[in-house]
Amino acid sequence: MKRVILLVAFGASSVQGRSALQNFDAMVRERLAGLPVRWAYTSLLLRERLTQARQKSDSVVKALNRLTFERFDEVAVQPLQTVGREHAAVCAAAGEVAAGGGIDCRVGMPLLTTAADVQAVARAIVRHLPEQRNPAEDVVFMGHGARYAAVALYEDLACAVRNLDEHVHIGAMNGATGLEKILSALSSNRVWLMPLLSVVGRHALQDMAGEHKASWRSRIEADGRQCVPVLKGIAEYDGFAEIWLGHLEDLVQSFTMG
Repeated sequence: MKRVILLVAFGASSVQGRSALQNFDAMVRERLAGLPVRWAYTSLLLRERLTQARQKSDSVVKALNRLTFERFDEVAVQPLQTVGREHAAVCAAAGEVAAGGGIDCRVGMPLLTTAADVQAVARAIVRHLPEQRNPAEDVVFMGHGARYAAVALYEDLACAVRNLDEHVHIGAMNGATGLEKILSALSSNRVWLMPLLSVVGRHALQDMAGEHKASWRSRIEADGRQCVPVLKGIAEYDGFAEIWLGHLEDLVQSFTMG
């Protein structure tokens, strides 16, 4: 059987973001040597920019159709997502192409899926806190958020992290614990602010660390505290990358098991 890996990311336009994805690509090629690796991007804006730059800019459906044309039999689709509705969209795209026949498309799980994932992500968060941070200083992580049942995963993660370090707080822009609730729990004069996002993009640069009054940085500073943003996506840290890699390895193994 002819098998291939398709990695799916929202995308990144910055040098730092592209470098993070390239590093993950290298990790996948080393861990699953012998399997070709391709990419697809869920951001329409990014795909348009890549097209203008004459670079490969496949959506999930376009990438899968291309792989079908190249006569691959099995596609292991691994999204670099945390949790939420984007994963459902990737599954729908894979199902659409698979329904056409001739190719077996299977989609790996996002970062937060199982109770074991929650504990692993909590350990990765504590492992990758800023080296300059004083243990008594608060650290706030900003995620994108989720809806419905997935919201509980953010709450479970916040609880798991608090059990490891009571000064680390997990929040999200949408559908989960917001910044207002976190502000009331802060106790240190200096607060570290980090993205719970795969790469540094618009959300991290503007919604998290931006200077406009609605950003998380500005709101923490308006609360009378010094805020130190750390502009580094979680895909840049080995602890998080290993969780995605584990899901991908499980996915590839599922083809062998039938």
